[in-house]
Amino acid sequence: MSKSAQRLNRLFDRLERKIPAVAAGWLARIRRPEARLYRIPLGILLVLGGIFSFLPVLGIWMLPLGLLLLALDLVVLQTPVNSAILRGGRKWTSWQRSRRDKRKSRVS
Repeated sequence: MSKSAQRLNRLFDRLERKIPAVAAGWLARIRRPEARLYRIPLGILLVLGGIFSFLPVLGIWMLPLGLLLLALDLVVLQTPVNSAILRGGRKWTSWQRSRRDKRKSRVS
């Protein structure tokens, strides 16, 4: 298994720990190798739904999830998806810290 595939698996494991148990069970089932026939079309549909997020019901959250699912099977996507998720996670954390710091400075 390549380094990017291992990193992708660690990212999926971390995601499974953070989401509700029902969704984590679904994600674990869809990650199995025998679920490839379902995973690829589902990933494509999620990416398309994310692109059309301006429509009601669809959302931008579908795009990264679809890319994650596709990256399990398409080696070409593994490195860019890994780096995007890691970069996005760092930005999210720094944004949350800055919000927390602003709130603390207002209260003081």
